[in-house]
Amino acid sequence: MYKPRNFTILLLFIFSLVGCCSGKTVIVLLPDRDHQVGQIEIRNKYGVSTLSLAGDAVSVKRGDAPTPILVPDEKVKQIFADALSSEPITPEKYILYFLWDSIELSPASSLFVDEIIAEARKRASTDISVNGHTDRCGSNKFNIGLSHRRAEKVKDLLIAGGIASEAISVTSHGEGNLLIKTEDNAPEPRNRRVEVIVR
Repeated sequence: MYKPRNFTILLLFIFSLVGCCSGKTVIVLLPDRDHQVGQIEIRNKYGVSTLSLAGDAVSVKRGDAPTPILVPDEKVKQIFADALSSEPITPEKYILYFLWDSIELSPASSLFVDEIIAEARKRASTDISVNGHTDRCGSNKFNIGLSHRRAEKVKDLLIAGGIASEAISVTSHGEGNLLIKTEDNAPEPRNRRVEVIVR
């Protein structure tokens, strides 16, 4: 089983402060749920400022260059409490591998079905995508059917674990969406897979 890393998400919050900074727009860079931080450049005709660390902030006022400022963590949490609590949860993606010409999971991948079920329950997910794939051995028509049977097999395992069938959508790609590019009729275990996305 392979669990891809989530892409870094750039979180920016913009607000107008009152009091000592009245009339200025303040931009704050925050980490994503995996504690990753992107980078952004704030530029106008008067100057430029780069935000690259969690908590970096600049104030911007008409007629002035972007100016780095310090916004205390407590202030950030206070101002952005609602926005931070409503931030959508990043989907989790799992890749399960199959034996050659089979709808049987590889022994290693079969161990992770319970993890997918637990993640779906934790999220109370009603949106789970199960996408079947094959390598390029066999005809395209055969592989479309095989990839569909693999996806249905995973769906059945999720349902057996207590996930509602209506929460699961199934697609099959055959050999049309390879993870590893190969020549025709070349066996490639990493292409014999089902990708599960839990939202």
